[in-house]
Amino acid sequence: MTPRTKEQNEEIRLRRLAQIRRAAADVFLKKGPLLEIRDVAAQAGLGYGTVYHYYSNKGDLLHDLLWDALERASGWLEQPRASASGEASVDGHLGSVAADFKSGSRETTTGSVLGPVAVASVRLLQIWAEDHALYLLHKLAIEGFSSLPEARSTTLSAAFHQEVIVPFATLLETGLAVDHAATSNGNAEAALYRLQRAEMLLAALVGCASLSLRRGKLHEEARDIVLFLKL
Repeated sequence: MTPRTKEQNEEIRLRRLAQIRRAAADVFLKKGPLLEIRDVAAQAGLGYGTVYHYYSNKGDLLHDLLWDALERASGWLEQPRASASGEASVDGHLGSVAADFKSGSRETTTGSVLGPVAVASVRLLQIWAEDHALYLLHKLAIEGFSSLPEARSTTLSAAFHQEVIVPFATLLETGLAVDHAATSNGNAEAALYRLQRAEMLLAALVGCASLSLRRGKLHEEARDIVLFLKL
């Protein structure tokens, strides 16, 4: 048998890491901080030793999972880009959000016209349905990443604020995907209000998505949630 090349070994490593992180996200949604490495191994269909080879403790696993998810989340209003694990954004949905806003797209469903913020929220919910790590990222961000040590949570919170909250606040203000710096213009108090509003809206979406996600119905119920929140 021909030995694998260095490139092939690296591809296998990245694919295995992605497999482990996906399984960890699913397990964390069910068990929270009670997650154990053996649970992740079972969910991923891998041996305990295999998962332990990559992650010897659940703290490092959760930390890497969240940063990897942030790589995808930060491209929400931009063109999709590859994650740290080498995977592209889920079905290109992140890029299509930006395209919809730039073209002034509006959707009609159940007799209601959805504006840019509502369209974005529907897409975000549907992305969460397909990529549980992204939902977990937003859920834990709203909770201040309290399950992580302070040194890690502080850095991750700052990155989430800059890459997710700021551009979303801009969208809420203008209804268009514009330059992120726009949220820093004008009155400081008004800018703070916009950021707080963005955080509250994401918190509402996280809360409303929870039950649908557990029932496996989030993708088809995304528009109903947005209409319920009157976005």
